[in-house]
Amino acid sequence: MKLVVQVKLLPTAVQAAALAETLHACNTAANQVSRVAFDTGMTRNFDLRKATYAGLREAGIGSQAAQHVIKKVADAYTTLHANIRARNLGRPGSRRRARAQSKPIMFRADAAQPFDQRNLSLAVDAGTVSIWTTRGRCKDIAFACSTQTRKTLAESPRGESDLLYRDGKWLLLITVDATEQPLNTDPGGFVGVDLGIANIATTSSGYRAAGRGLNRHRARQAALRRKLQHKRTKAAKRVLKRQRRRERRRATDINHCVSKRIVAEAERTGYGIALEDLTGIRSRVRHRKPQRAAFHSWAFAQLASFIRYKARRAGIPVVLVDPAHTSQRCADCGHVSHLNRVSQALFVCQDCGVVAHADRNASRNIAHRAGVAWDAGRQSSAPAPDP
Repeated sequence: MKLVVQVKLLPTAVQAAALAETLHACNTAANQVSRVAFDTGMTRNFDLRKATYAGLREAGIGSQAAQHVIKKVADAYTTLHANIRARNLGRPGSRRRARAQSKPIMFRADAAQPFDQRNLSLAVDAGTVSIWTTRGRCKDIAFACSTQTRKTLAESPRGESDLLYRDGKWLLLITVDATEQPLNTDPGGFVGVDLGIANIATTSSGYRAAGRGLNRHRARQAALRRKLQHKRTKAAKRVLKRQRRRERRRATDINHCVSKRIVAEAERTGYGIALEDLTGIRSRVRHRKPQRAAFHSWAFAQLASFIRYKARRAGIPVVLVDPAHTSQRCADCGHVSHLNRVSQALFVCQDCGVVAHADRNASRNIAHRAGVAWDAGRQSSAPAPDP
């Protein structure tokens, strides 16, 4: 299966200058190709290559880098057209859609640039990278990463890599073909996972990841942003720049830890994993204004994707189920009523009188539905093995 691992480059001052110059040159070339694509309407990779490749080579861009520049532009227009067809940029005639269609796509000077094994090589044992730059081949650039990442790089075939400069750091995002275990086609049952805001995840096996800490962190970050934005000073803007992405990194780290715990539990017991299919919930559900920020900060899709890819590596089946009435149905007697959900945390069945934690009751319903669906022949929703 395809995974993306991140390593931090530790270039010297001379090497960093060469990398910065390379990113700037490649993205300047990408903007030129984008203008050609916008003016002529040619957005296919092959057509753009015939029209612009020679000019890029004359401008000093290497052969492999030039092809990646052209492909990057073609992919950007493919994504734009897909978003327009899906109406992600609004209806025909909307201001946002008209603005996106009225000008060519532009790339930042430090936007990511793809490299392949012809113009980038990695020496995992030595901990160095050799990469093409506009100043020539830049060798022996040191990199740092976790022990697990280094092991993955050493054991797995590597594909395309992206070089980017973010928050004063040089990063390399490397695609690897990681090994995976055979899928368990006969699970002993399913671990139901109820996703939420007050509790990030609650499983039918008894594990509950409380969201109190993350929600407090988000509230503190929001208050700090409001305070700094109100000041409008240069110092406040520097702090805002330093603070950006901190909340997202915190949420991502928590989702990784929670997903790892859930997959480890399923692997230990020989069970599959059952998740709610929450596709489109942001457009279906309306909230009062004070609740909207918390709801739209809810990273449920990221947590579900982490669970799915970790489960695939471990050979654990994942089943998505309909979330309708899982929080209103009694897992013991099957009675469904909105009166059963007394509060966010309390569930009291109006028929049989059972008292339970609301999220735990919902997770048991999710596990039951997954078992029924699996017995009926539904396939795992974890990503299919690569051909």
